[in-house]
Amino acid sequence: MIQLQRADPAGLDRARGIVRSLGSVLVAYSGGVDSTLLLKLALDELPGRSVAVLASSPAYPESEQEEARALASRLGAELVEVNTSEVELEAYAQNHPDRCFHCKEELFDTLEPIRERMGLRHLAYGATADDEGDHRPGHASAVKHGVRFPLLEAGLGKAEIRLAARSLGLSNWNKPSFACLSSRIPHGTPVTVEALRQIERAEASVKGLGFAQVRVRHHGDVARVEVEPEEMEALFNRREAVVEGLKQAGYKFVALDLEGYETGSLNRAWRPTRR
Repeated sequence: MIQLQRADPAGLDRARGIVRSLGSVLVAYSGGVDSTLLLKLALDELPGRSVAVLASSPAYPESEQEEARALASRLGAELVEVNTSEVELEAYAQNHPDRCFHCKEELFDTLEPIRERMGLRHLAYGATADDEGDHRPGHASAVKHGVRFPLLEAGLGKAEIRLAARSLGLSNWNKPSFACLSSRIPHGTPVTVEALRQIERAEASVKGLGFAQVRVRHHGDVARVEVEPEEMEALFNRREAVVEGLKQAGYKFVALDLEGYETGSLNRAWRPTRR
């Protein structure tokens, strides 16, 4: 459940100023609340000098891409679409802890020529201040490529971003967090298109039962389901339907994670223990 207080306009004003200083920008856009807020600020502060780019690959469900396209259209953004091939990279498919670095390398290597061709000064993406406390090797790639991250630079965390998005009337201000499907596969287990499609089917089946924030962690034949703690009882009450859907997706066993949903839970071994 997303609970917000009042928005602090100072952080949003800082982000506006940073975006305005870019002069022109290509925004790496996914349809999530972070990149949508960044795109909205670019459209407001750099009219006619901002473009959104949406990358597609097997690591992202088509349903997410469709929502992103529709939202960009409602915002009046110019949208460029590209395909990325990170899943085909051996360094990515091996699924070591630096997997996200190789993903972002493929992304930014793909987007940089588009930025140059369109005559835009900067490439930006929606990293947030909260990202600094997690295992985020992809951010190292962004720094390497000189990518800008105005929300992080303005010190905006997830809660502030949602407040700002709501204050600006963005319809997805309370959209559940989403990460690529590869993040459901434990490090060391190879990423395959087959596994990604299986995860996509499994999560779609649980979401179809009315659960918004869902992660199906892929442990071979076992699906470990994460939902918000307050939704565990409801999930358990629908356990027969949940099990049926996940077995149809290809899993033999279904488990409920009693700790509940946590973003990046498979990164626990790669970050400090919370106290």
